Amino acid sequence: MEDLRAFYRRYNERCNAHAFETLGEFVAADVRVNDRAIGLDDYVEGLSKVVRAFPDYRWELRHLLVERDLVAAHFRDSGTHRGAFLGVYPTGRRVETCEFAVYRVAAGKIAEVWVTADDLALLDQLRA
Repeated sequence: MEDLRAFYRRYNERCNAHAFETLGEFVAADVRVNDRAIGLDDYVEGLSKVVRAFPDYRWELRHLLVERDLVAAHFRDSGTHRGAFLGVYPTGRRVETCEFAVYRVAAGKIAEVWVTADDLALLDQLRA
């Protein structure tokens, strides 16, 4: 379990460095997200889309739980709105939101992710 914690912390550091082109080290080529097969390229594109809208985006890990091949993570996400996101043009506002994700790791890589973020709170902050 300690190895899985360290693995996940390295993955989170890579995300916070916005080094998405290196995520193949951590994420399976055929990764599934919220019960949909999306693959590594679309996984990376989803993260890239967030960073294009919030160039300073960070996933601050608040809680990390590991059991067998599962990792549960709670984040406080933050960033400054510099690009269009969820249909809202750039506002320059700094936003924070909560995110929860559960990851299943198989063969040393993230194979499945179930994730939810408080997009309504984020939109409220962007439209305030």
